[in-house]
Amino acid sequence: MAEHGDPQETTASAVVCSRHGPVGLLSICRPERRNALNLRVKRAIVEHLQRLGADAAVRAVVITGSDGYFVAGTDIAEMEHMSPTDHVLGATDEVFHVIRRSSKPVIAAVEGYALGGGCELALACDIVIAAEDARFGQPEIRVGIMPGAGGTQHLLRAAGRYKTLLWSLTGDMIPAREAYLANLVSELVPKGEALTRAMAIAEQIAGMPPLAVQSIRDAVRWGGDAPLESALAIERRLFERLFDSRDQKEGMRAFLEKRAPAYQGR
Repeated sequence: MAEHGDPQETTASAVVCSRHGPVGLLSICRPERRNALNLRVKRAIVEHLQRLGADAAVRAVVITGSDGYFVAGTDIAEMEHMSPTDHVLGATDEVFHVIRRSSKPVIAAVEGYALGGGCELALACDIVIAAEDARFGQPEIRVGIMPGAGGTQHLLRAAGRYKTLLWSLTGDMIPAREAYLANLVSELVPKGEALTRAMAIAEQIAGMPPLAVQSIRDAVRWGGDAPLESALAIERRLFERLFDSRDQKEGMRAFLEKRAPAYQGR
């Protein structure tokens, strides 16, 4: 893994991993296929995320594409002849699970297209920053299949039943502004600025107490599908648990002493 903006492409696939202080950056670089996901790219993302997750110096991760695209979809040429068994044995959905369960916050920086598997990749992240001219969508129905890595379920939970069925059954693209209004996008930025803004947010989160960051992510993830009373109980237990942490003591002491806190993730 390269350090401080000196990326090196992996031999396994066109995914570049670099470190920028406490932020890990993954760049998908298959410009000739508009960064379409194939098995090698998926496996490389998994390997890099696992490595970054084990690095205590990394506090947040950003995923982006290259040459003005995020990910235009999953590689149809590779999928065309796959069987159900191939999908199971190849764990073709592993990368989406790894992103959702990442021990570090993951931010998608979306320029250009985020379609099919690319849309699902973005929606698996914690935060989505998109350029104003970006395009999202789940066009799988147009090639005889359906979203299979979270597309229908993320759309349903963010945008509701009627938008989800409209977009999934027509395969139409979703302009970034509409995606933002449907709660699929965290923030819109001018064209070409998604990565800059995503990195700034990642650096801001990296300065927060790691245990509190993880607890907030857990509360949102575990509480999202739970009844309200159960979700409130989950939030309360996570809140109480933080009072056993050194970071809670440091954060409150620093506030009272009017100085910057020094969090240690303990």
